[in-house]
Amino acid sequence: MMQFDKSGRSASVARTAATPIRRLAGVWLLAVCASMVSGCATRPVNPPLAQADARVGYRFETRRVALRNPENLVVLAFSGGGTRAAAFSYGVLEYLRNTTVTNRDGAPVRLLDEVAVITGVSGGSFTALAYGLHGERLFDLYEDRFLKRNVQGVLASRALNPTYWPRLLSSGWDRSELAAELYDEILFQGATFGDLLDRRGPLILASATDLSSGARFVFHQHTFDLICSDLSQVRLSRAAAASSAVPVLLSPVTLDNYGGTCNRRRPDWVERFIGQADPPRPAARAIRALRAQEAYGDGAARPFLHLVDGGVSDNLGMRGVLDVLELMEALQSQDGDPLLDQVRRIVVIVVNSLSVPPNDWDQRARAPGAIDVLLRSAGVPIDHHSYEAVELLKDTAARWRTLRRLAAQDASMLQSTEGLAYSSRVPQADLYAIDVSFPALEDYAEFAYLNSLPTSFTLPPEAVDRLRAAAGRILQASPEFQRLLKDTGARIAPGESPGPGAASRLDAK
Repeated sequence: MMQFDKSGRSASVARTAATPIRRLAGVWLLAVCASMVSGCATRPVNPPLAQADARVGYRFETRRVALRNPENLVVLAFSGGGTRAAAFSYGVLEYLRNTTVTNRDGAPVRLLDEVAVITGVSGGSFTALAYGLHGERLFDLYEDRFLKRNVQGVLASRALNPTYWPRLLSSGWDRSELAAELYDEILFQGATFGDLLDRRGPLILASATDLSSGARFVFHQHTFDLICSDLSQVRLSRAAAASSAVPVLLSPVTLDNYGGTCNRRRPDWVERFIGQADPPRPAARAIRALRAQEAYGDGAARPFLHLVDGGVSDNLGMRGVLDVLELMEALQSQDGDPLLDQVRRIVVIVVNSLSVPPNDWDQRARAPGAIDVLLRSAGVPIDHHSYEAVELLKDTAARWRTLRRLAAQDASMLQSTEGLAYSSRVPQADLYAIDVSFPALEDYAEFAYLNSLPTSFTLPPEAVDRLRAAAGRILQASPEFQRLLKDTGARIAPGESPGPGAASRLDAK
């Protein structure tokens, strides 16, 4: 028998009408429960460092002892650009892994085993950090776990999920911490920089931007000595989140600054540049960067650092490389020992996934909309800076070669000419600037396709595969890469690559 409520509606109709209210009540109850469980969510806090010690920690000085050949310094610089950058840089790793060369002695070596340093910005930082953590396993898991996963969609769905709202609305946990949590789940599994200390692979340098000063902030122990914090306990996912925290879309990643509390002693080579009224030249840009870093040492004045996307200050991850080259040159001109005095070859492979999709704005009377103007205004300076960084690297390589030839041809003239002897003292290392970017593609249709890909954290599987394949083709065809092979007497060996334990070098006799 059908029952009626006091309004005359059947009980079943009343229950149906109440369903939306019950659902809302259920969502509210779920949110309350989640709030009770999570409490006032707080961001992870980077721990303080009791005593700074330049002999320990995740830094180049402690990693160089594991270099396969200290005479060769091979650096990979992975640019920003979301999944486009992650896939393009991954393609370079795949090519280096699958390419074996033989040196003058006929000994085989995988090119990937020669890499000493990888810098990563934004999307490129994921590939760099993941390779630093997983090593060879990366080639089995990266494609499914990250490159071909809709990371952006998962982040958006979690931000709209009521179970995450209590933490997102708290004062200490925000969108970038939500992102870091996801990165841990799918890629890093809670690993820290301390886990990288035990790996024999290259030094991984992920960088972000200090929102207050606009300076680069690199995740390595030298920087963390300045803020008196222990990098080994910082999660890789937070470094990736900071490096890719696009302003407005994602919140800054905040670090505590304990600078001035760990008895840090400024390195002698740093003192030579910022502790003198007339520092060695040419190193003006590097000195400015050193001074910006030293400012972190006053933790009382700057107790918190807010980090955003590394592309804001350096979308190629090249500024640090250029700074080191400037410092090497300046120290050489002062008759001091260069920072890398054993190095005979410096190979810098710039993996630049910069894309500038065409538009028809010049063909329309109506100006672009506000969003287009905002995006373009932010992108143009970054794009121009990226171009100039690559060209500066090439100019440095050309200048070093020219001055070395000049010195070899007429040393007596250099010594007798005032100022010329000083300016001609450049490092003896041969510098190879290898540019891996879309314009190098001979196939215009392929260039147009890759250049049109958006900067996001989701791409079609086909796009990921085409980016990976293009990276290898561009690197192999690079004139500078071919010059490297010729100068070292190396050749690409046919057949299969040796395993990870193959021991040999790109070492010309």
